[in-house]
Amino acid sequence: MAIDVNSVYKTVLLILNKEERGYVTPDEFNKIATQVQLEIFGDYTNSLNQQLRVPQSDTDYADRVSSIDEHLSIFKTFGTSTYVPGAGSTPAYFSLPTTDSYGDEVELYSLGTVVYNDSTELQRLQRMDFYNIQKSPLTKSTTSFPTYLLESDKLFVKPDTITSDISVNFLRKPKDPRWGYTIGSVGQYIYDTNVYEATGVNVGLGTLNDSITTEATGIELGTYTGVAYTQLNPAGSGLGFTIIVSGTVGNEVISDINVTSGGKNYQVGDVFTVSNGALSYFSTVPESTGPTITLRAQDLNSGSTYGSTNIELDVAEQTSFIMKVLFYFGVVIKDPQIIQVAASQIQREEINEKS
Repeated sequence: MAIDVNSVYKTVLLILNKEERGYVTPDEFNKIATQVQLEIFGDYTNSLNQQLRVPQSDTDYADRVSSIDEHLSIFKTFGTSTYVPGAGSTPAYFSLPTTDSYGDEVELYSLGTVVYNDSTELQRLQRMDFYNIQKSPLTKSTTSFPTYLLESDKLFVKPDTITSDISVNFLRKPKDPRWGYTIGSVGQYIYDTNVYEATGVNVGLGTLNDSITTEATGIELGTYTGVAYTQLNPAGSGLGFTIIVSGTVGNEVISDINVTSGGKNYQVGDVFTVSNGALSYFSTVPESTGPTITLRAQDLNSGSTYGSTNIELDVAEQTSFIMKVLFYFGVVIKDPQIIQVAASQIQREEINEKS
């Protein structure tokens, strides 16, 4: 189970405030949290390598190799490599996956097994061996015993007849932690519980108010839920919103657009036109087309502070994570006491785990 980013942020604030260390903004916390998560994640492989050289207990929950492997399991995934034909002096190659088998965008952290046609594992070779074995009919790569060379984030595969069906098992990089927020009426930070989606629309009341590009007149006062619309960008999906019309008859106005679901795969400039019949119009006023909404950069999670991402490490790492975050903020504010206490605590925990 992932670590709740809101719980960690509140704990860090509580400790820093009690120690009178000042205030940490969400942006500062997010940057430090990203660094700390990468440090802990990167140490998993080192710890696993160390534990593989130590006799292990086969008792349930006491096998350290299995425990570390469980921590890594959430990051294990696979994806399909894309074949890129050669051009001129540039040989053909397969690009490393940028999406996993579920279609989610990922960043490859460590390469695992490369497989051909879902059944044959490719042997990884260094440059000299990769080319030298092709010189002999006895050692030359075949579709039954294929090989590959990894350079510049490219897979060079032999034999050349393989131009498809290459899949890669790998560890993906953890998603950056994000304590998303909105600004309250007195300037306070309010935690946004909605999951961060870079291409999703900001969820909340009034998030699209300033994105109305064409008004509509004669709309009856009231709240219209599940408003139907047409959109120019067919890639985006999942956006849902409610339109609130207030004012007086003859002076009615769309006072708020309440986004109830942000969807994904939207981009700046996407236009949404409310469908005819989705709103009620006064009988004395000719029904108009619209209104229309045009997305701005700040309407998407990627261009705002909306949306949160939990820390993807196992919940057992929460104490260590908080200590490391405090360690970094001790460095930032130049307080040696926090640095010493945090470093000492982390060192003791690491010794206990590996001894």
